[in-house]
Amino acid sequence: MAEQVQSGAVASDPIADSLVLPIGSRVNERGRLEVGGCDIVELVEEHGTPAYVYAEDDLRARARAYREAFERRGVDGEVLFASKAFPATAAYKLFAEEGLSVDVASGGELHIALAAGFDPARIHMHGNNKSDAEILMAAQAGIGHLILDSFDEIERAERLLDAPMRVLIRVTPGVKPSTHDFITTGQLDSKFGFGAGDPTGAARAIERVLASDKLELVGLHAHIGSQIFELEPYRLAIAALGELAGDWCKVVDVGGGLGIAYTAADRPPSIDDYVGTKVAGVREVFGDDVRMLIEPGRSLVANAGVTAYRIGTVKEIPGIRTYVAVDGGMSDNLRPMLYGSRYEALIADRASAEPDTTVTVAGMHCESGDVLVRDAVLAAPAVGDVLVTPATGAYGHAMANNYNGVTRPPVIFCRGGKARVVVRRETFDDLTARDV
Repeated sequence: MAEQVQSGAVASDPIADSLVLPIGSRVNERGRLEVGGCDIVELVEEHGTPAYVYAEDDLRARARAYREAFERRGVDGEVLFASKAFPATAAYKLFAEEGLSVDVASGGELHIALAAGFDPARIHMHGNNKSDAEILMAAQAGIGHLILDSFDEIERAERLLDAPMRVLIRVTPGVKPSTHDFITTGQLDSKFGFGAGDPTGAARAIERVLASDKLELVGLHAHIGSQIFELEPYRLAIAALGELAGDWCKVVDVGGGLGIAYTAADRPPSIDDYVGTKVAGVREVFGDDVRMLIEPGRSLVANAGVTAYRIGTVKEIPGIRTYVAVDGGMSDNLRPMLYGSRYEALIADRASAEPDTTVTVAGMHCESGDVLVRDAVLAAPAVGDVLVTPATGAYGHAMANNYNGVTRPPVIFCRGGKARVVVRRETFDDLTARDV
């Protein structure tokens, strides 16, 4: 299952074999892209553009691949959906149905997780600056663990809590993997957690919490970053946790971080190899006496989703560049502007046609930097075509915004040729609904 999930292969054609598109994607008899059995061109004729489109079976398959990777190795633990990647109620509900736990990073995410039906004991709360209200909300809900991030937070939690609460201490282990600086979190110079090698950091925090009558320290947490293809840094982070652990350490949360294929050139590790590395590392350092938690987010949802746009203009500047402008951009996918992230694109109307035109896919916003894909090679793009960017299932909906008064897109789940809207498109009235 894990290998099938990693490859996404269902047939011997470029679309079906793509690492980038959702599992089960294909070119149908009309030459159009299908996702979850739904013809994307027909879908957007009904629901409009831009639209976030997910293959529901892909989401479920990746969740099962993680669970099965644990089960094959006899791991006592939990797979947590790192919900910041896709904080939609329908996603929370789906992963709860698939037996996953969840990590939340705000009161809002906690609210959605509870509304979606997660058992509070399977909810784990992060955040480097939790408010009084968020700590109280978590305690009153009876969540599994509060992950402590600073000495100020220790003081705050002790002041607020009426009864003991199970907590983990977040450790920055001094490990910096190869990924974008903005999504590295395990180096000592980080806003997150307590430094493993800092004498005023993690060791002192452990001592402080062990002395508390309001905080029950049961384990440690480390997360070194996102979109990581290397596996060795995870072992280094786990070893750093081992240096801090004592008899009190019954839970080890080794975070998330598995990278995904944003382009055809990307070759991330498989889910099975990733889980295997972390399991081996935990067993080597801690034996079988701890409960192991992992936190996949991007690798659960990114390749399961695509964003569909309508092309509005094609502007050729002879000898310089051809711009293809779509009816979205930095309001629905901020990652290219924030991180310089690379994506691919294809014309859904002619998904099997040979790409022959190099273009820059630009958004519709009043910013020169509103560019989704540079040097995309498309099949003769024309005004009115439906353009799709794959691998937008993580952090597209999560980071969507109303820049230029643009309404946020709907989220549509597709399965077996049937589509259901799980988040409706915003309206202009929504833009003024909070005015007072």
